[in-house]
Amino acid sequence: MIRTSFRRAIVPGLAVLALALTGCGAGNSSDGSDGGDAGSSLSGSLAGGGASSQDSAQQAWRAAFQTENSGVTITYDPVGSGTGRENFISKAYSFAGSDSYLNDDEGELSSAKERCGGEDAIEVPGYVSPIAIVFNVPGVDSLNLDAKTVASIFDGKITTWDDPAIAALNDGADLPDTKISPVHRSDDSGTTQNFTDYLNKAGDGAWSYDADGVWPIKGGEAAEGTSGLVAAVKGGEGTIGYADESQAGGLGLVSVKVGEEFVAPSAEGAAKALAVSKPVEGRSDVDLAIDIDRTTTESGAYPVLLASYLIACQTYDDANEAALVKGFLSYIVSEAGQQASATQAGSAPLDAELSAKASKIVGAISAK
Repeated sequence: MIRTSFRRAIVPGLAVLALALTGCGAGNSSDGSDGGDAGSSLSGSLAGGGASSQDSAQQAWRAAFQTENSGVTITYDPVGSGTGRENFISKAYSFAGSDSYLNDDEGELSSAKERCGGEDAIEVPGYVSPIAIVFNVPGVDSLNLDAKTVASIFDGKITTWDDPAIAALNDGADLPDTKISPVHRSDDSGTTQNFTDYLNKAGDGAWSYDADGVWPIKGGEAAEGTSGLVAAVKGGEGTIGYADESQAGGLGLVSVKVGEEFVAPSAEGAAKALAVSKPVEGRSDVDLAIDIDRTTTESGAYPVLLASYLIACQTYDDANEAALVKGFLSYIVSEAGQQASATQAGSAPLDAELSAKASKIVGAISAK
């Protein structure tokens, strides 16, 4: 949907980043691989929203793209992945960001296809980032935990920080007898979907639930959005939660066990885990959904990650809407766009092959 209101200002300090990217990817390629073919002729307003994990990257992308295309205003509402998908399907958004791919079991694929006029919806990764397991325990800055112990903590089976299972993985650490207070997202969240997927697949039976974007355990402390969860963990004592690593500043970080080593959250580790993962079976040729390998033993891989998607239609009724979606999404998946995200949000840039596939798909967006 095209809007005329401007609800979100460019973040101070991003002007330099935007100017540096001028001419480098926001509208200079004729094949759509580096920002579309409309360049500075683009104008109008474009509305999107969804995954709060993308918010920092979206600020950088919008700043750069709007500098290159001065007649364009783009808004992105970080309302959570679930609401983002719902608002895309209802046509409130022209595109959505989502930390989990469209779920066929819940009818999202068919609903998105109907929204897109009977054509399969486009779904390409645009933002890849580690999910940090963050905690607030005075005097403790970092911990080593294996997947089973993490799952036991969030499932309520381990309830104090000096539990023998935690102590055994952290020789010499001064662990208090403070009660553990897990914090989870209150909204339908792709970060939650990815985190519970990790707990389910890697937790060796310690997690009692399937992967879900809605936290499956009733009760406990909940907070809305990435920023809300981080604030809740910071505001408590003995708290633990999960959040996009780019927004976890100042909190203690867990290194998770992968094979025989402990790996801290990093863009490089997330990229390694993604590289050994496989496409979701049965998807269309415009859908690049990825089944992340949560149990990899690849050295240096960090399997607690999210691949956050851009969801759009192949064609739009309005030609200007089509041009704006094509131009902006093409910029995001381009080398310049991915570098902007890495610089601003610490994300892992798409590898060359995945970027080329995504660029070809979004570069073909057109008017009906």
